[in-house]
Amino acid sequence: MAGHLIVLLPVAAVWVAAAVVADGLPRLDRARALRRRTGWLSALTRTGLALTAAVLLVGLQSAGDTLVDRAATGLALTAAPALVVAVCTVRRVRRLRAGAGAFARAPETPAPHGLRAAGAHPLIGLPLQVTALTTVPAVVSAAGVDLLAGPAVTGPAITVGVLGVGAIAVRHALRHNRLAERAMPAAVDSPRAVRALHV
Repeated sequence: MAGHLIVLLPVAAVWVAAAVVADGLPRLDRARALRRRTGWLSALTRTGLALTAAVLLVGLQSAGDTLVDRAATGLALTAAPALVVAVCTVRRVRRLRAGAGAFARAPETPAPHGLRAAGAHPLIGLPLQVTALTTVPAVVSAAGVDLLAGPAVTGPAITVGVLGVGAIAVRHALRHNRLAERAMPAAVDSPRAVRALHV
């Protein structure tokens, strides 16, 4: 077992936990539970960003071949989706938590479909899950399993990864659209259209 696995495991664990919590947000039907879960998600997201940034910054400043240098090399793929999390997801989670807090005075207050649709927005779940997925190759490689050693494996592995990200994106978009449709007010027929035409 490589030494830099000790550095990578906490980072990967936090991102995976954040991805799991984000995936469960749209299933929560009570405002208080939604507010509590968004609090957990906010804490996990900020911790993941802080750990990732710390490893990458220390790795950039160090000139040697230390444990942190090897961990930073493994997390190079994680930098882009983590940046999307920092720019888009953190703000959306904060707004979702504030919205759920407005309804969370009573313990059994149902979460409106609009809040659940906001929790299912692709810019919350997708960046977190992609970030969690990008930590997996680094952890697997640090554990000594060289899955991508051969050039014949690299191409199919990248293809499977891209297809997996695409499937996750489609799932989030469909779930968000379904909940957003429920949040729309029911269409009211105009009485003029129903009335018979008089000449």
